[in-house]
Amino acid sequence: MCGRYSLDKEMEDLIIRYKAVNKAGEYTPRNEIFPTDNALAVLELNEREIRSLKWGFPTNFSKRPLINARCETIDTKDTFKDAFLNRRCIIPVDSYYEWEEVNGKKIKRKIRLEENSLFSLAGIYNIHTWGLEKHLSFVIITTNANKKIANIHDRMPSILRKEDEEIWINSKVKDVNELKNILTSFNGNFIVS
Repeated sequence: MCGRYSLDKEMEDLIIRYKAVNKAGEYTPRNEIFPTDNALAVLELNEREIRSLKWGFPTNFSKRPLINARCETIDTKDTFKDAFLNRRCIIPVDSYYEWEEVNGKKIKRKIRLEENSLFSLAGIYNIHTWGLEKHLSFVIITTNANKKIANIHDRMPSILRKEDEEIWINSKVKDVNELKNILTSFNGNFIVS
């Protein structure tokens, strides 16, 4: 599961990294982003854009929005399958958080790449109504945790390799197997603190 993350980079860094234009407007780097917050995502519309989207798909069956989608079932669940095929996005982050249970207490762990760099989470987006307003909303896709993270949690966000970002964000790519393979192919080294 991925329930919080950080993006403590400047907009200029994101524009350069993703070769995108800023359609989000004003932006402040943040050490912690929570579900239902507005957060940055990279979309491929008429051009590659960085936009502000709301984190979570609202539901009729819960007060809490859906914030994650499992990669194993994303192509079969009605809530996610159309967005998976047609509206994929990149969620830029520099770390994410999980809670590790130690001696009956939950300890917040910050997980980042060894090189402390910006990395990309796989997401999907949709248009949803929140209150009386329509918003673009996103969820983060999760996969089974790798060996290092499995000690903390059995799930982790699907992290995109740089070479897979172009394929992931291209809405013309419809091959389910190719897309699902991208979601489980990252094998980087993490630092947990």
